[in-house]
Amino acid sequence: MADFIPPAKNANSPFADMKGHHVAVRTPDLETALAFYVEKLDFRVVATWDYADEKLAYVAPANDDRFYVEILGGGEPAPGEVRPYTDLADSLKYRGYHHFCLNVGSVEETVAKLRARGVTIVTEPFVLPAISRKLAFFCDPFGNLIELAEVLN
Repeated sequence: MADFIPPAKNANSPFADMKGHHVAVRTPDLETALAFYVEKLDFRVVATWDYADEKLAYVAPANDDRFYVEILGGGEPAPGEVRPYTDLADSLKYRGYHHFCLNVGSVEETVAKLRARGVTIVTEPFVLPAISRKLAFFCDPFGNLIELAEVLN
């Protein structure tokens, strides 16, 4: 299996201070989205606020304060492309946002726990040797894809 080694960091870049913080997911219903992230994934609600006719929230994984999902709910979002994800290959035909990724200790164990909580598994675990990872995909109640990644040694 090939080792995935990122290139050296570039502390001299004028953008060296950039670090990931959150990904935003637009949903028509904040409460349904919050229920999914809190009840199915054990995420914590970090903050909630209003913006115009929308209700927003930051949620964070159970044991991670460095990455948030910002849920934008309410208002009247325009209809988007219907993305009936039946498998990963089908999902790749759409442009724009595709998924965000959560690292886990064991993809197999996490998929089993998600399945036990009634979460829709879109792609069963598979190995991607090019990046030394085992991956799987599931989706939220609105069809937004979430990737699970396990680093392989």
